[in-house]
Amino acid sequence: MLRRKIRLTKEYLYRKGLEGKQRLLYEKKRKIREALEEGKPIPTELRNEEAALREEIDLEDENTAEPRSHIDDEYANASQRDPKILITTSRDPSAPLIQFAKELKLVFPNAQQMNRGGQVISEIIETCRAHDFTDVVLVHEHRGVPDGLIISHLPFGPTAYFQLLNVVTRHDIKDKKTMGTMPQVYPHLILNNFTTKLGERTANILKHLFPVPKQDTKRIITFANQSDYISFRHHTYEKHGGPKSVELKEVGPRFELRLFKIKLGTVDQNEAQTEWVIRPYMNTAKKQKFMGD
Repeated sequence: MLRRKIRLTKEYLYRKGLEGKQRLLYEKKRKIREALEEGKPIPTELRNEEAALREEIDLEDENTAEPRSHIDDEYANASQRDPKILITTSRDPSAPLIQFAKELKLVFPNAQQMNRGGQVISEIIETCRAHDFTDVVLVHEHRGVPDGLIISHLPFGPTAYFQLLNVVTRHDIKDKKTMGTMPQVYPHLILNNFTTKLGERTANILKHLFPVPKQDTKRIITFANQSDYISFRHHTYEKHGGPKSVELKEVGPRFELRLFKIKLGTVDQNEAQTEWVIRPYMNTAKKQKFMGD
């Protein structure tokens, strides 16, 4: 098992190292393709390589023309099997944090909750890799209030770090009858206003926590971005009077997320490269939005 993990890691790092060379080759072929289409002369710096590059262009199809990136490799197997998620907490969790982790287990299909105990992060990640988990979700708190969420994709990353705000659990709501029971079917996803490159990256991390739903599913989960704060809402709907009368019912929990870091490795790799991180000076740029309009 250890030898297999080392081999897969080496293969991933090798593919990631080839990205720069592939991007440079792609740019050269793009210039030659544009020159041929517009009837312009081949750029001077590419004339020695023209014959070899044109031969490669002739052999390409729509799947091989664009270079693959490490982001493609991270979720290459996502369409082949449903996600399998482990949810755990920081050490010595309070009762509200345990309750919130239990409700997250019901939000994510195929999720399992584990009491943290005295286990260290590296042991948890190794166990999850050995048992084919696709993601690990860690929930943190400050004085009994959940304030942090970490999503780490396995086996190679990425890891997204979120601040948790305005958490309202189902347990906090007194009127249980109006809220209803928590459905267990695979939900439809609504990802709203993730328009920038960072927004698309964040939406990609979030959407791969959920399997593909059936067409007639009446459960909806929404991630709506506004001013870089992502609102999570969980609804079911009924059509009592036909397709034009739809009744929405919120079943909870609800919370806001704010992304503050994305790392290219798993959560136990302190040496992993940081893809994006919010800086103190970014807080002063009130009008700048990183994930959407």
